[in-house]
Amino acid sequence: MKKSAGLYLSAREASAELAISQATLYAYVSRGLIRSEPSEDSRSHRYRAEDVRMLKERRTPSPEPRGLRSFDADLPVMDSAVGTITEDGAIYRGVNCIDLAERDTLEHAATLLWDVTVDPFDQDNCPVVSDEMRAVAEATRNANAIDRAVAVLALAASADPRAFTRAPDGRAMVGGRIMRLVVATMLNAKSSAKPLHLQIARAWAPDNKHAPDLIRRALVLLADHELNASTFTVRCAASTGLNLYDAVIAGLVALKGPKHGGAGVLAAQLLKALANSEVAPVIRERVALGERFAGFGHGVYKHGDPRARALLEALARSGADRKFTHEIPERIAEATGEFVNIDYALAVLVHTLGLPPGHELVLFSMARTVGWIAHACEQLRHGRLIRPRARYVGPAPGRSPVRV
Repeated sequence: MKKSAGLYLSAREASAELAISQATLYAYVSRGLIRSEPSEDSRSHRYRAEDVRMLKERRTPSPEPRGLRSFDADLPVMDSAVGTITEDGAIYRGVNCIDLAERDTLEHAATLLWDVTVDPFDQDNCPVVSDEMRAVAEATRNANAIDRAVAVLALAASADPRAFTRAPDGRAMVGGRIMRLVVATMLNAKSSAKPLHLQIARAWAPDNKHAPDLIRRALVLLADHELNASTFTVRCAASTGLNLYDAVIAGLVALKGPKHGGAGVLAAQLLKALANSEVAPVIRERVALGERFAGFGHGVYKHGDPRARALLEALARSGADRKFTHEIPERIAEATGEFVNIDYALAVLVHTLGLPPGHELVLFSMARTVGWIAHACEQLRHGRLIRPRARYVGPAPGRSPVRV
């Protein structure tokens, strides 16, 4: 089987990974637990690797309590054509995000993820901005960028007469307007039809010749990452039938948590602590004290986050301090066995551009808005309400209430 088919396993590979016979494998397929499709030569079938590994995790007892595991195999699983995750990086509708980041823009990633033939970033597709939105943007000028965007987006659907369109291409055009509105609002700038990465670079690092390319790469790498916490929140919100503006608000709020997008800010604090210190002794001391390192380890990537490696390599080529791009990641991996993830790489980018901590989360939210729109559109097209059930673990019914 070719390495390029990393999403798939042969029948022999799938059976070996699950330690089952091929007959049992076929039974799992017939029950819908593992997806199967003809291989490229049409003489055999291939099996989705993520389905096999998820089933393997469900069948393997975990040493951790279920509620403490990073990713729970019993959580909802949804079909999606938007993207998936492999050890080689996130896949955007069949295209590896690492390859895409080498040459393309966030706008191109958006049209790919949104699966449309129209141009959502046509120069005339500008956000509709009401007087109320301008007033809110001005009143929140000094507020946190995400909070400001949430406040403006809350009014945006009412100002946009096409906010509730059901046409796929129409929703993509709404998505283009949302992207321009989100970026402009977070930058405290007027909406523009210029490429998004150029707008950000001009506002944040106008004198750094490497900033446009580095920001472009980061935006593409962060555009989507399957069903993370914020994206699942967006899909739940969209499943109620609301508009794309409100769906993005749901994602922005979920992203702020320190276990999700906010981890970049914690990684920035780690960088600050190590910037003027000898790396090895400080890391050994922290490890001995049982401390964890923000920006290292990942519940999906067991051998390191390829997005982080790609961004750190680009930073190194642009002249970023080798201490941050190589020494710290190598020392922490050696001491802990945990590899660098995208949160650390974002912190290095922000530090290299001379920006205050906190810009990691802002850049993350701008990029991930693209993925949220893709998933919201897919969910709206399905038209089904997401309603998981809870596994009740409380007192048995009929118990008398406690009287105080």
